[in-house]
Amino acid sequence: MRKNNPDFTQATFLLSAAQLTQLPPDQGIEVAFVGRSNAGKSSVLNQLTQNKKLARVSKTPGRTQLINVFVLDEDRRLIDLPGYGYAKVPQAMKEAWQRTLGDFLVERDCLKGVVLVMDIRHPLTEFDQNLLKWAEESALPVHILLNKADKLSFGLAKNTLLKVIRHLKTYQTAISCQLYSTLKTIGRDELKDQLIGWYST
Repeated sequence: MRKNNPDFTQATFLLSAAQLTQLPPDQGIEVAFVGRSNAGKSSVLNQLTQNKKLARVSKTPGRTQLINVFVLDEDRRLIDLPGYGYAKVPQAMKEAWQRTLGDFLVERDCLKGVVLVMDIRHPLTEFDQNLLKWAEESALPVHILLNKADKLSFGLAKNTLLKVIRHLKTYQTAISCQLYSTLKTIGRDELKDQLIGWYST
């Protein structure tokens, strides 16, 4: 067990990688953030680290086209994976992103957990479910953020959360789920607790 919890405000950019061979050595502990284009993944990372400039936020879906690596300390890292969905890029590039994402989830031994960011208004897209299948094949735990919860009434947001949780019972891997809002700062402490658990193993 690691004695000290990670200080997320100390996150610093290390590198961007187009291929797995460009990543740091496969050791230590990594937690990856992934989500469909425009689900708000970059905003979540920026709020978590209290650094508005850490992950590039854009109104153009699919802006993250590389694997971005952020260092917390000497053996713990945050990974910002490419978004996928309706980005205005060539189909060949979309397919390349998907292959890279799949290879990363399956082959990266130091990856201890995946945070899957979904827009609560459009949960469990085909991409989301494909990612959950990849995680299941790799026995990777997943923590789902139903982001932009402020866009729905509390009652509707809660009902959506319950529906997603019921769906997750069809998977064998460990999957948890919570409501999240970067605008209203809903769920940040719960997310931190989840990450600290993964980083402390």
